[in-house]
Amino acid sequence: MQSAKADILKTLQEDILRLQGLRVADNNSLNEILGPIADAFPNGSFPTGAVHEFLSPCPENLAATSGFLCGLLSSLIGNSGAVLWISSSRNLFPPGLKNFAIDPEKFVFIDTFKEKEVLWAMDESLKCGALAAVVGELNGLSFTASRRLQLAVEKSNVTGFVLNSNQRLNTTACVSRWKISSLPSEKVGELPGIGFPKWKVELQRIRNGRPSTWDIQWTKKGFRQAQRKLVSTFFELQKKAG
Repeated sequence: MQSAKADILKTLQEDILRLQGLRVADNNSLNEILGPIADAFPNGSFPTGAVHEFLSPCPENLAATSGFLCGLLSSLIGNSGAVLWISSSRNLFPPGLKNFAIDPEKFVFIDTFKEKEVLWAMDESLKCGALAAVVGELNGLSFTASRRLQLAVEKSNVTGFVLNSNQRLNTTACVSRWKISSLPSEKVGELPGIGFPKWKVELQRIRNGRPSTWDIQWTKKGFRQAQRKLVSTFFELQKKAG
């Protein structure tokens, strides 16, 4: 009896989420690579067929966001998907996609001369169901524009990502709002140079989910919780010794 009630409640929850424009990820591999982040989403599944907003008010945030986003896209595109990246000043370095197990040939870049064309191109691209995802770099996003993008993905089931560089925030229809900041990477064994990327991931808003903050590191197996290292100064060590 309890099992039957649980099944009914689960079905009702899924129906409500579907009516609100939230879909369960089509591939389990996307949820698997998310690590601890997956628990923040409704039913523990990243919302696909929706629009997600990433705050990138400075170049450092934009670089960190691009890296984190590539980690998501690596599983979202699968073996046959393609991503459309639209901007008026491309900042992504295509050869770097291989660090996230992405073939650069799966990315199509649209470089516009005017920023206002980015929103128009993104709106039109999100209607194409053949794409796995569309990324647009914008300097601000109004509620009306975000609602138009959300309506487009609800019909095509394409996932949209807005990289918002405007420091002034507006209410939007996006299902989530993120802010990604870079953290010092950790060495890989005894190898010299930079290790796996690491970020401070802030999920500031998620519809029907649980916003949270994590220290996340990218590995060959996906996102993993990074361990915080406590660094003591010379004076702190001296005080403990005394």
